[in-house]
Amino acid sequence: MLRVTGLTAHTGSGKPLVDGVSFTLAAGQVLAVIGASGSGKTTTGRALLGETGPGVRLTGRIEFAGRPVTPDSPPPPGTVGYVPQQPAAVLNPVRRVGSVLREIAHRHAAPGGTGRTPLRQAVAGALARVGLPDSRDLLRRFPHQLSGGQQQRLVLAHALLSRARLLIADEPTTGQDRINRADIAAELRGLATADLAVVLLSHDLDLVRAVADHTLVLAHGTVRASGPTAEVLALHQPPRTVGGGRSTDGDRPDRDRPPVLRVTGLVARHRDGARRPTVLHGVDASVTAGQCLAVVGRSGSGKTTLARCVAGLHRPAAGTVELDGRRLAAGLDRRSRTDLAAVQYVFQDPRASFHPHRPLLDQVARVAVRLRDLQPAAARQAAQTVLTRVGLTEEFTGRHPDRLSGGELQRAALARALLARPRLLICDEITSGLDAGTQERILDLVEQLRRTDQVTLVVISHDREVVARLADHVVVLDRGRVVEHGPAADLLTAGRHPLTRALLRPTDQLTTKASEPR
Repeated sequence: MLRVTGLTAHTGSGKPLVDGVSFTLAAGQVLAVIGASGSGKTTTGRALLGETGPGVRLTGRIEFAGRPVTPDSPPPPGTVGYVPQQPAAVLNPVRRVGSVLREIAHRHAAPGGTGRTPLRQAVAGALARVGLPDSRDLLRRFPHQLSGGQQQRLVLAHALLSRARLLIADEPTTGQDRINRADIAAELRGLATADLAVVLLSHDLDLVRAVADHTLVLAHGTVRASGPTAEVLALHQPPRTVGGGRSTDGDRPDRDRPPVLRVTGLVARHRDGARRPTVLHGVDASVTAGQCLAVVGRSGSGKTTLARCVAGLHRPAAGTVELDGRRLAAGLDRRSRTDLAAVQYVFQDPRASFHPHRPLLDQVARVAVRLRDLQPAAARQAAQTVLTRVGLTEEFTGRHPDRLSGGELQRAALARALLARPRLLICDEITSGLDAGTQERILDLVEQLRRTDQVTLVVISHDREVVARLADHVVVLDRGRVVEHGPAADLLTAGRHPLTRALLRPTDQLTTKASEPR
């Protein structure tokens, strides 16, 4: 189905992004491409579509079903499905979910299957396969009214409706909870069983282990290992420090101090024409100085809406948000510059939060100019210092965002937030696009900030290891309601609610659920 020979991608300056990559893939098989952030995975995946980044030149040969693929001759429409790491980039922001799904189903329907009932059944089937409800509420939403995990599954549904023969999935479990990860793993295996060829670009080694027949390891654009997945992963096990959960009874004497952040009775709604469905129902939460509150729950449970309300990005319908005992204005436009600096947000989709045509360093430095009154030269120096601290040297910071990987942009987004010297840092899936080694560096940095600067954290994460590593207290949301909360050490090992146990229990159900024989 797919043959790649000597694929090389060079920038305009001649630097190789991918160098001499070769592999083959048959129908009914899954090939995983793994490697650190910036190793060339996404460049390879886009090349299979006949696409390149600005100024990038491809050489080598790509054949899909015996037909050459180049930027001038991409695969026929509908034959190759692509699920990007940042799904918002390919979702039309001004069209409702349902209308786009029906249009795709109509365009790729079998003869005689373009009536209303067959199209409705096709849409419902695709949504069911990716774990999304076929409900009027979801179909009438716009993409920005979905969580990152829901957006990811929606793009996968688009690919299923197009009846693609090859699926390229770039980090398809980014932003997904454990239950959805297991569903997606099972679906990818099911697609391969149905004779679809799948190229999986991922940092999620549990997913790779569960679904991939063969694995290729990239490092600095070159192939370092390839072969059957079990053999490759046995030699490619990046170190990962797994926390055992924090105890608030240990070395933190401030457990009885007034909280830095207090959320009381928070109610939030989304606008849907004349309807305003409620997504948060009277949520209460708090966290004290230097501690970390983890908010967990399934995709679409209201975690990001809660965080956006705290940051002033979503106006709540009722309830209050207090910082150091002082009520914050509900909307961002009514907060003072001091309050803007005090509460900083690191988004799950960092690419959407950067201007694509301005150098990264200039964009990060702008925070110091606006929120710290630094002169431009001093702001650039301060920005470069904090960017270097998160692992982005001057080699990276002079580039435009479209020349950086998702993981590199995620680190840049963290650096930009830190430059404001926040009192409260909201981290929405900050490690979801990073390889294991870079995750460790970021988590070490966050821990250091807590110790030295008493930065208070609100962390939204589906990664149990991140929660175990950082969290002092955990709040579990389900459909906008708090179903359980308590010390992280207790909920990680002895959660009472079934959802808490499903999301935070030590055993990983992904491999079990996806391990049915083909």
